[in-house]
Amino acid sequence: MAATNLAEQVRPCADACAECIESCEACAQQCIASGTAEMAECIRRCLDAASTAPPSAGPACPSSPATRAGARICADACEACAEECERHDDEVLRQCAQACRRGADACRQLVA
Repeated sequence: MAATNLAEQVRPCADACAECIESCEACAQQCIASGTAEMAECIRRCLDAASTAPPSAGPACPSSPATRAGARICADACEACAEECERHDDEVLRQCAQACRRGADACRQLVA
């Protein structure tokens, strides 16, 4: 498979994950700024999702075991973050949940 085809396969996931990272970082900051202990789980989930989302397409091969495992971990972390963010009534958290769902979907599609 040509390198261009690999990059084209990975790009949607990388783009969705970049958006997820940005949203998770903004969300964690919003939760910290709230100063309430009830937001601790949301902060943790956002940081988990941001740290597992691959920041770029890089040389990833969608069929490699490492890429597949990483994409599954990322999808799970993004899904958990989305579920937590949806529990709260806040626009920044809603946007984070939506970005995380897109990230999770893109990771799952990459390894489908």
